[in-house]
Amino acid sequence: MHLLRSMLFTPGNNARMIQKAARLGADAVILDLEDAVPVPEKASARQLVGEAVVEVGAEGALSFVRVNAVTTGLTGDDIAAVVRPGLLGIVQPKTESPADVLAVAEEVARAERGRGLAPESVVLLPLLETARGVLNAWEIATASPRIIALAFGALDFTRDMGTKPSVDGTEVLYARSRIALAANAADLQAIDTPWIEIGDSSGLVDEARMARQLGFRGKLVIHPSQIELVNQVFSPSEEDVAEARKVAEAFREAEARGLGAISLDGKMVDIANARQAEDVIALADAIERKRSGGQ
Repeated sequence: MHLLRSMLFTPGNNARMIQKAARLGADAVILDLEDAVPVPEKASARQLVGEAVVEVGAEGALSFVRVNAVTTGLTGDDIAAVVRPGLLGIVQPKTESPADVLAVAEEVARAERGRGLAPESVVLLPLLETARGVLNAWEIATASPRIIALAFGALDFTRDMGTKPSVDGTEVLYARSRIALAANAADLQAIDTPWIEIGDSSGLVDEARMARQLGFRGKLVIHPSQIELVNQVFSPSEEDVAEARKVAEAFREAEARGLGAISLDGKMVDIANARQAEDVIALADAIERKRSGGQ
């Protein structure tokens, strides 16, 4: 399992920020060639990002690149420049259909061959930012075995819907729920939209907690101050982990005795509880591997 609690966007045209990004504690760094880079700087940013993906990975963060959308005509050149050893994945903006996914997957496969990389070594993370993309969430989620997660972009989505973001998030509740449902049904991670009010940390925590309740496993972040707060929300507490280990062990013992359900501390424990406990343990183990210097 790739640990994706926090995914930090970093402008692909800013060498100083790129150098710092991987040391800020985010699980993943997304070097951005799309919204953060003006059109006249796309080519130079592409070269800078291509050279930086190895450095980012070497610093302990998972290395992603957000390329330009397939409608721009820039995607192929972006992918050819950045697919190289050290890159984990491509973030695909404004994904609206399986055809969009397959077009990017084909470009990635071509770049892998050109770089001598193992087939399907580079993963995809579609970013759903339009009404059409949200409606096609399941079809997108299942379009390619390269996909490891679906992410939500609320700002472009609300613009597409003719509305704007609100504090309570009513306008994006259905979209969030649909994306989380599709991702989990496809055995993928769901990654929530960025919180754009950088100075409002309590609002960030509240939104991240709500997203976690909906089934998201992490959140896109746009400022270093958001990383630790988001990591905390999407991490199990020590009490959660201890309880999960207790449940998992008790159920394994019950299975060995031929039992499918048991009572533990006054609560019924069955296979669903045991699987949930194993998920918590797997997440805790992934977090511990990161702390100890592994991924």
